Amino acid sequence: MGNMTEIRTAGVVLAGGAGTRLGRGPKALLSYRARPLVESIAGALLDGGCHEVVVVLGARAADVAALAELDHYRTVVNEDWESGMGSSFLLGNAAADPKCHLLIALVDQPGLTPRIVTRLLAAHRPGRITAAAYSGGDGEGNSNGTVRRGHPLLIDVDLRDAVAATVTGDAGARFFLKSHPELVDEVDCSDESTGEDIDTPEQLRLLN
Repeated sequence: MGNMTEIRTAGVVLAGGAGTRLGRGPKALLSYRARPLVESIAGALLDGGCHEVVVVLGARAADVAALAELDHYRTVVNEDWESGMGSSFLLGNAAADPKCHLLIALVDQPGLTPRIVTRLLAAHRPGRITAAAYSGGDGEGNSNGTVRRGHPLLIDVDLRDAVAATVTGDAGARFFLKSHPELVDEVDCSDESTGEDIDTPEQLRLLN
């Protein structure tokens, strides 16, 4: 369908979870640089070059909407958020401009920067999926030489329906990526972030 100069990109922030394992309420409301974390993630997508940003809320959606400044973004509420991340993925995909590529980001990845987003947009090739990749390590910022695929994940507009057809439960795009590795381009973003998500109390250090 063309290249990135012709087709814009819609960003989607998956922010529907309750943060049960972490035990601090929705991760969207974790404090990062004196503001709710969801603001930083959505801002990185917009500042990095996304045409629009859709924020998918779920658990305690009213509290998140009241405490976070999300006026610059479109917000949608996943009433079925307890079913897993997949339902938020599908809702975000449906809410985003259907003529755009889709960039999926997780709300619990504070290392996401606008430069990572810009890099993915610049590297994207038509008909493919472009994923951020990060050097592996020991959890303390020390690399062990391996590289792992992570988020954000940029899905070409021509693949959105095919990816969505495989989404279920808490898997997101995982099944499509596993079935079609030949369509995935990884872009090293290790100079910007470790790519870690906040899943444990120990990883709260990422907010500092």
